[in-house]
Amino acid sequence: MLKSKLAAVAAVFVALLCSTGTVFAADGTPEVDTGTTAWMLTSTGLVLLMVPGLAMFYGGLVRTKNVLGTMMHSFAAMAIVGVIWMICGYSMSFGSNVLGGWCGWNSDYFFLKGIDTSIMEAGIPEYVFAMFQGKFAIITPALIAGAFAERVRFRGYCVFIALWSLLIYNPLCHWVWAEDGFLFQKGAIDFAGGTVIHISAGAAALVCAFYLGPRRGYPKTAMHPNNLVMTLIGAGFLWVGWFGFNAGSSVDSGLVTAQALAVTQVAAAAGALSWMILEGILYKKVTTLGFVSGVLAGLVAITPAAGAVQPWGALILGMTASVLCYLAIEMKNKLGYDDTLDVFGIHGVAAIWGAIGLTFVLRPGTIDVSMLHQLWVQIEGCLVSLGYAGIMTFILVVLVDKTIGFRMSPEEEMAGMDQTLHSERGYGMLNLNS
Repeated sequence: MLKSKLAAVAAVFVALLCSTGTVFAADGTPEVDTGTTAWMLTSTGLVLLMVPGLAMFYGGLVRTKNVLGTMMHSFAAMAIVGVIWMICGYSMSFGSNVLGGWCGWNSDYFFLKGIDTSIMEAGIPEYVFAMFQGKFAIITPALIAGAFAERVRFRGYCVFIALWSLLIYNPLCHWVWAEDGFLFQKGAIDFAGGTVIHISAGAAALVCAFYLGPRRGYPKTAMHPNNLVMTLIGAGFLWVGWFGFNAGSSVDSGLVTAQALAVTQVAAAAGALSWMILEGILYKKVTTLGFVSGVLAGLVAITPAAGAVQPWGALILGMTASVLCYLAIEMKNKLGYDDTLDVFGIHGVAAIWGAIGLTFVLRPGTIDVSMLHQLWVQIEGCLVSLGYAGIMTFILVVLVDKTIGFRMSPEEEMAGMDQTLHSERGYGMLNLNS
């Protein structure tokens, strides 16, 4: 009888341990939670899918003579930043404070040499977390490329994004997501990268657009997209990948994961619907480019808020983000600067709104401070990201331009990136000036 009771108690204890999501070995170290690990592996693949999705999105929006060169900006980031992240990026981002907290460092993370058997408390191998975060590091500088599409040299771009990843992305990532990062300590809410990714990329895009100047002939010469079908498909990949982007940032496979996934879908749909309504009222017709712009506006706006708001809050953030982004693009057209693919107008503006606007639609119990205090913390995070990314980007773009060259010559730009820089053609067409 005693043995049967003890067996029953042991069974209940094991069941309780399993229900927490993390199982611990006899020595107290966590063991692999196969369910959570499977979801994080899936999320890692989904975020990586966003990079070719971005390549297709951007590639369809430029002229025929620049389609391959533009897509190569995204793919090159997979190689360059992928290697940097393995060597030192993960250490700089998630190691302990060094240099006064400017970045982190952990010798075990250098070349990922010390995490070969490491299991995190969430029950996933640390390799999975490192690779998941590495995809964020890859897509961020690739986003910036949309601002100077059709007019930069490939080697200059490669050096620029390598330096940008090291000196801008890694420190920002540490400040916001590392446990001893100063914005993390202040309680800044950035669930999946509003400040770290989209605001920093938007600020960098604006600086690059102003410094490098407009494309040859802009805005007098018509520069039509070469393939909006490809842009639509790319936007679809981005939408699908964003579920891994946001829901995967829970580093779990539970309630918060489901909450983040649900609000991601709501915000994307709300952003698209809002832009469709705007165009319908103003122009009596809806464009495919407008639709995908609305999708992106909603997705970007919910990114910092995905774990902190309910669906009604996502609806508000998504719909208002579309309006604000639409107005930002209209303002760009009036001012005349050439942010080619509206990186700041979409990613920068929507992320700023999402990071600040989430304060007013937070899920009850999310914060233990006043709304006014949290609002200031969110504003401070936005200002830090804008200021640091903007100033450092200016330094880097000047450095690259004055040393190895960044902007293409007028003759190279006229011939197009594909032929000049890569000796290839995206399509078998004779008229490469279109």
